[in-house]
Amino acid sequence: MKSVGGIILQRLALGLLTLFVVSIVIFVAVNLLPGDFAEAILGQGATPEAVASIRRDLGLDQSPITRYFQWLGGAVTGDLGNSFAQANFASFAGTETGSGLGSVATQIAPRFANTMFLAMVTAAIAVPISLILGVLAALYRNSAFDRATNIFTLSSISSPEFFLAYILILFLAVLNPILPSLSNIFDGMSFSERLERTVLPALTLTLIVMAHMMRMTRAAIINLLASPYIEMARLKGIGPMRVIVRHALPNALAPIINVVALNLAYLITGVVVVEVVFVYPGIGQLFVDSVKIRDIPVVQACCLIFAAAYILLNLTADILSILSNPRLRHPK
Repeated sequence: MKSVGGIILQRLALGLLTLFVVSIVIFVAVNLLPGDFAEAILGQGATPEAVASIRRDLGLDQSPITRYFQWLGGAVTGDLGNSFAQANFASFAGTETGSGLGSVATQIAPRFANTMFLAMVTAAIAVPISLILGVLAALYRNSAFDRATNIFTLSSISSPEFFLAYILILFLAVLNPILPSLSNIFDGMSFSERLERTVLPALTLTLIVMAHMMRMTRAAIINLLASPYIEMARLKGIGPMRVIVRHALPNALAPIINVVALNLAYLITGVVVVEVVFVYPGIGQLFVDSVKIRDIPVVQACCLIFAAAYILLNLTADILSILSNPRLRHPK
């Protein structure tokens, strides 16, 4: 049996290797995007000399390999480079980009904090509801409640994000003006105001991720209900709810942790459509805006953050599953 420390170090090494490979894919894919920032910023009146000058100032005339290793080295040290759009604005305004005006990290930090706030609000709503519904669906398997829950969750997960968002806007913001339709949060807002404007996109994301977590909880518990120790607990006269909560649920933690972590990763990496619909100032909205103007450093940084968050949460789920289930430490 491998030690827990060795398994964790092995998983971390695999995660770093995966992130390195993903960084190559991100750099290649982003630089293959059609269009050019210099031509986009100069418009139709761009001359070849002006385009060449901007490309030279931004370092776009260097070889792709040189630019990749410069970007990777900066990312390792926490320097994600300078935004092309902000750097161009600073040059017109006569401001030094080194002052932090064009820093990608400075531009992304508040947006990433907003996305994390949205993800935490969604998780606070979705995770408890999903676990409770999963336990109840397993307890009352094949009942009307079980069928209704499955139909509702499957319907929500089968609908596109923007469709669910517009349905919620229609019923909760237009026909019944309970919540604001736009989530235009900004610095200086109180926590209650920020929370109020985040509830609607959080509800949209909850409907999307709840089905996975609820169905995995239900399936994991039902699979364990046929185990001999569960039969013994029932023969002793223990109540059905206590059998599930005290005996089945702790042994079903590994698959539940995995699906919860995957859905939390989606809350960070898959919020692009929801943020655009609600005009939520998160990293997804910044990503879309940067793609429109071909701001390559910002696009690369957003993709790298998405990949790192996804890999980190998967590693966390893997490690927690190993800690919660000692059988996973044995070699296959």
